[in-house]
Amino acid sequence: MTTYLHTIATALPETAYPQTLIRDLLKAQPQLDRLAQRLIPGVFNASGIDTRYSVIEDYTGKGGPFFDAGTGKMLSPGTGLRNELYTREAATLFVAAGKQALEQSGFEARDITHVVTVSCTGFFAPGPDYLVVRQLGLSPTTQRFHVGFMGCYAAFPALRMAQTFCEANPSATVLVICAELCTLHVKVSSDPDDIVSGAVFADGAAAAIVSSRPPQAGRVALRFDAFETALTPPDQGEKDMAWTIGDEGYQMVLSSYVPRLIETHLHGAVGPLLHTLPGELAEAGQHIGHWAVHPGGRSILDKVEGSLGLSEEQMQPSRGVLRQYGNMSSATVLFILRDLLATVQEGERVCAMAFGPGLTVESGLMTGVEGRA
Repeated sequence: MTTYLHTIATALPETAYPQTLIRDLLKAQPQLDRLAQRLIPGVFNASGIDTRYSVIEDYTGKGGPFFDAGTGKMLSPGTGLRNELYTREAATLFVAAGKQALEQSGFEARDITHVVTVSCTGFFAPGPDYLVVRQLGLSPTTQRFHVGFMGCYAAFPALRMAQTFCEANPSATVLVICAELCTLHVKVSSDPDDIVSGAVFADGAAAAIVSSRPPQAGRVALRFDAFETALTPPDQGEKDMAWTIGDEGYQMVLSSYVPRLIETHLHGAVGPLLHTLPGELAEAGQHIGHWAVHPGGRSILDKVEGSLGLSEEQMQPSRGVLRQYGNMSSATVLFILRDLLATVQEGERVCAMAFGPGLTVESGLMTGVEGRA
């Protein structure tokens, strides 16, 4: 049974911060050691990011639990308060992205048979899957699933679930929504890995509609051709990209070694997906026109570009999303695919990939299909 990705819509918090503002604010924190104060400008300036969105409004100057406007000091509230904010703000983004996806797709609320929500930055129950069904007016019999705490690659397991549902039931239509509030867990620290995390993570949501229904006349959908998953060796990556819960928010680990690890293991990870391509994997860019590479950071994009022989034009969608929005964890690759959906034509191929805790590499191959009258 052929399955299609029909529409992707996105939603963002109202507050956008220039990368330079957060850079200067973080550098000014008195608890940092001298090495960290010297490191921060270089990390932020080399991030490839201009703007990041956040549900935290405190840094606009109004102050709040994350920022003392009088002293200019960044604060570190407990995990409970952070999760309270997640519960309120994530619910808004999940629903907003899902609503826009329905409005843009040509599908109606009554068509949705399954909802898959994705997030790793907070928890509550009844969860976002429940709220989406209620607030979007979906049938109370809609089947609901939540993919939690898998990190930046989690959109891929969600899309694979959607494909499985559609293959099992040709009348199924699946609404997949990723929403992440990563900035709730950014903290002041002199640890270089914490500084890297604080320089790239952001908030955002994206929703996709997946169905076996052929695309509407004149519209292009992405046909799912294949998905693959791979793990790097356990002694190479397991501790370099990790995510745990602490007393003052979640502890993100994004080691500076990750780009090197991805470069070392990328061919082995995506080889099963791209094994039918002629030539070497280092020439993959010559055979697949469009690429959606999760921008975990600028260095990661650099390594993928070099390893697969991709052009600057092919990397532009990924670099553009990184520049405009930062790393929004699981939602980010859907932002890139949203942009590609606007340009992909009949028969053109798309390769998407994302990296996350483990180190895990998820990848997918798709083809543009235009609907016929």
